[in-house]
Amino acid sequence: MEEVDANPGLIFDKLDAWLDGLFRLLPNIAVAIVVFVLFYLIALGLGGLLRRFARKRDRPSLGDVGGSLLRWTVTIIGLMLAVTIVAPSLTPGDLIAGLGVSSVAIGFAFKDILQNMLAGILILLRQPFEVGDQIVSGGHEGTVERIETRATLIKTYDGRRVVIPNAEIYTASVIVNTAFETRRSEYDIGIGCNDDWNEARKLMVSAASGVEGVLDDPMPETIPVELGDSANVVRLRWWTKSDRASQIHTFGEVLQAVYIALDEAGIDMPYPTQVHLFHDQTEETDGDRAKQREGWPATGDDPKPRERVRMEASEG
Repeated sequence: MEEVDANPGLIFDKLDAWLDGLFRLLPNIAVAIVVFVLFYLIALGLGGLLRRFARKRDRPSLGDVGGSLLRWTVTIIGLMLAVTIVAPSLTPGDLIAGLGVSSVAIGFAFKDILQNMLAGILILLRQPFEVGDQIVSGGHEGTVERIETRATLIKTYDGRRVVIPNAEIYTASVIVNTAFETRRSEYDIGIGCNDDWNEARKLMVSAASGVEGVLDDPMPETIPVELGDSANVVRLRWWTKSDRASQIHTFGEVLQAVYIALDEAGIDMPYPTQVHLFHDQTEETDGDRAKQREGWPATGDDPKPRERVRMEASEG
């Protein structure tokens, strides 16, 4: 069995060689640190400049996302240059090639994150809605608080926050309730079949026009939409401001005003009614309308029950 030659001198020689290499690299490390700090400061300046430019164009969210991406891009470039200064054997081409291979693996690992980031950038560029808009997306409705690279944050009307991934918003339909200044509301109202259509429609328009928050231009209007079983249906339409608070409060005031106006004018607002009559088909009075009046009056000349007709025929 061979003996292992434990020579402490070899260890010290190796440590000495490492220290010599470190001292030789100190100037390169110092220059690399200076280069990295310089690029980092440039990245901060460019990011802030892009933010200010976007705010002047009234695109603060785009400025925040664009400034962050630009800052990280310039910082990564500075880091790559610093690495090539410390290790001259590494060229920018080698780093870019390695970054390209690793980016494929990163892309597969963080596919959802990158997808949401790209969708967020496209949303900010195309700007289908802005911060402060009231939207409906994926069954959630509220006011847009912030648009980030990964998700869009909305505040619901009952005071909760919903975080919706940007990919879902970008690929699905979104209703922007405040895209325009005004918004139309409508409600179907049934009136009695024997009531005057024109009078009822005038009362509805007059009542809706008198409600605060209902716009005069375009003015409220009514459209007959159905001849129902128990009522004639008239659709009342009116316009308000597009925000949710104005729309929902005015909606309730219009319904109350229209109900009061129709009720005071004696216009019937019927509701469906049904009458169910039950009787025993085996009773002796079955079929005798003089004794069993199933919702209709006896006239005196009602037909006789079949059983009585047979008995009279047999006796005669």
